Amino acid sequence: MQIYKVGGAVRDRLLGIPVTDVDRVVVGATAEEMLAKGFRPVGADFPVFLDPATGEEYALARTERKSGRGYGGFVFHASPEVTLEEDLVRRDLTINAMAEDDHGNLTDPYHGQRDLEARLLRHVSPAFAEDPLRVLRVARFAARYAPLGFKVADETLELMRQLSDSGELEALTAERSWKEISRALMENQPQVFIQVLRDCDALKVLMPEVDALFGVPQPEAHHPEIDTGVHTLSVLEQAALHQQPLTVRWACLLHDLGKALTSEHDWPRHIAHEHKGLKPIKAVNERFKVPRDCQELALLVGQYHTHGHRALELKASTLLELLQSFDVYRRPQRFEEFIAACEMDARGRKGLENRSYPQADYLRGAAVAARAVAVQPLLEKGFKGPELGEAIKRERLKALKAYKEAAN
Repeated sequence: MQIYKVGGAVRDRLLGIPVTDVDRVVVGATAEEMLAKGFRPVGADFPVFLDPATGEEYALARTERKSGRGYGGFVFHASPEVTLEEDLVRRDLTINAMAEDDHGNLTDPYHGQRDLEARLLRHVSPAFAEDPLRVLRVARFAARYAPLGFKVADETLELMRQLSDSGELEALTAERSWKEISRALMENQPQVFIQVLRDCDALKVLMPEVDALFGVPQPEAHHPEIDTGVHTLSVLEQAALHQQPLTVRWACLLHDLGKALTSEHDWPRHIAHEHKGLKPIKAVNERFKVPRDCQELALLVGQYHTHGHRALELKASTLLELLQSFDVYRRPQRFEEFIAACEMDARGRKGLENRSYPQADYLRGAAVAARAVAVQPLLEKGFKGPELGEAIKRERLKALKAYKEAAN
């Protein structure tokens, strides 16, 4: 029995960056031997065991064979005869197909170290094209390692393109797709993830609503970058630079989907794009079974982001409606995330990345003014039921008018 560290632990050590997860492969052992040593089985599809002392994962060396469509369409074979090289060849990228023994000796049959030095994400073998999830994984790795100068190798991008055109991406489950998408959006440069998907024709399969934004012009006075797709990538880039949470990043990706529905006759203006965008935002949310907090914020940002930009001009009554829509009295964090998404939208424009955004503090102040309205005095005056609701609304409107006058 021989045990090796494999994959990300070896890759990241060689890159000199912190190692977070350690995967191990066991060569020359049977499942029975692992059980006899006290390891606990956890793998449903193939033999993976947990060390009872450390909780770390150990997988038996295995080969795999394509048996159907999609990510799950594989038959695995694990036995003591499977070699380390046979186990490594089924992996996605050469930089993930290296192994290291307990003495630090490197096994690198597919030249992963060479590709690390060349900053290339290259597939290990033609079997790469058997797993459609790898399109998303490679795009995610591109987003993670873009700050280090990594690019997808041309021949790998071509294989990804073939996968995109084959219909295999449509066999991916919503859960698997969302897991990769959500992880990619939280990488250092999530805009690279979207760009790589577009470069290999996967974006038009997975998110045609986002792909349709590219080539759609906007008024140059407001958007020096002009192209709506380019703007969306820039907004996502700003969200990462400002370390925004997943909810905000997802909303940033989808906020302008309505602009793809504008008639070319009306270009570069996009009248009512906020309302038009709600249907495609819902479609993308449903396709990937997106968590509710991400769904809700994306829809609210899509509908109201131009209100955020025009906050200083809004009437007190419109401000109140905006605050009510976000339920700022019970869910203040969601409104804060809306403000963040609006600010990222404002900064995601060529040459305007460092612009100030006074609307942010103005909206926060409005929320504070509305929340400061006390309910107890109204109860003491005898208001109850629907009348109490109307009275609270009147007092909040009064508070917002006073806030607006003081701010101006």
